[in-house]
Amino acid sequence: MNRMATRVDQPSSRSRSPLGGFGKLLVCLVAAFLVLAPLGVAVLNGLKSKGQVMNRPFSIPDPVLWSNYTVILRSHAFWRQLANSTLVMLATTFLVLALASAAAFVFARMPFRGREFLFTFYVIGLLFPLAVAILPVYLLIRELGLVDTLWGIILPQVAFLMPLSVLILRNFFLGIPNELEDAAYVDGATAFQFFTRILLPLARPGLAAVAVLTMVYSWNNFFLPLVVLNSEKRWTLPLGVMQYSGQYSSDWGAILAFLTLAMTPAIVFYLFAERQIIAGLTAGSLKG
Repeated sequence: MNRMATRVDQPSSRSRSPLGGFGKLLVCLVAAFLVLAPLGVAVLNGLKSKGQVMNRPFSIPDPVLWSNYTVILRSHAFWRQLANSTLVMLATTFLVLALASAAAFVFARMPFRGREFLFTFYVIGLLFPLAVAILPVYLLIRELGLVDTLWGIILPQVAFLMPLSVLILRNFFLGIPNELEDAAYVDGATAFQFFTRILLPLARPGLAAVAVLTMVYSWNNFFLPLVVLNSEKRWTLPLGVMQYSGQYSSDWGAILAFLTLAMTPAIVFYLFAERQIIAGLTAGSLKG
C-alpha cells in the first residue's frame, strides 16, 4: 500500500512540466532557423540579379537567374579549385584516420609508465589554434620547401587535427570490453591483428565521426591556404570564393551562387554522416 501511495503521490515528469516538450521543440526550431535561414537566403539570392538582391533580398527569385550558377560551372578555375580542395581533404582525412587511430590504440590499450601524463600533454594541443601558431608553422613549412604546395596545407592540418581525433578515438577504444582483447590474445592474435581486425571494425562510428569532422574542417579551411599558397592553380575553394568576391564585388547574386556551390559538399558530408558523428562523440555509452 505504501508503494502504491508513493506512486500515486509522485507526479510524473509530464505532469510536472506540461510545457517541457513544447519548450524543447521551440528551442530546436529557433536553433534550426538561425542556422538554416542564412543558407536559404544565400541559395535564393544566388538565383537573383544584382537589382533583385539589393531591393528584395528575402523574396522568391522572379525571374530565376540560372546564369549565376551556369557561369561558375563552366569555369575551369572553379573545377580546378574543387579538385584541389578534394585532394587536400582526402589526403588529410586518410592521414588523420591512420595516425590518430594508431595513437589512440596506444593510449587506450597499451599500459606504460606515464601514459596518462603523456596523453594529457598531447591533448593540450587543443588549446592552441592554428591562427596562434601560424608564424612558426609557416617558417617550418618554408624550411621544408612546402610553400605553394598542397602538402604545405595537408601536413599542418593533420597536426592540428590530431589531438581532437585521438581524444575521440581513445574514448571509443576504451569503451570496447576488455574480454574481447583477452579472447583475441588467447586465440593467438597479435596486438596489430587485434587492432586491425577487431578494434577498428567495432570503432567504425568513431572513425566516421573523425572522418567527417576532418573533411568539413579541411574543406572550409581558409587561413592556412591563404598563407601557404601563392599560385592560383593550387588555390582551394575558400580562396576561390575570395577571388570571385573581389572580381564580382558589386554582383551579390553571382557571389552568393559561388558561395552556395562551395559550401554544398561540406553540408552533404555532414548530412550523410550525422548519426555517425553523434555516435562517435558519445562513445562513453558503449561502456558496460
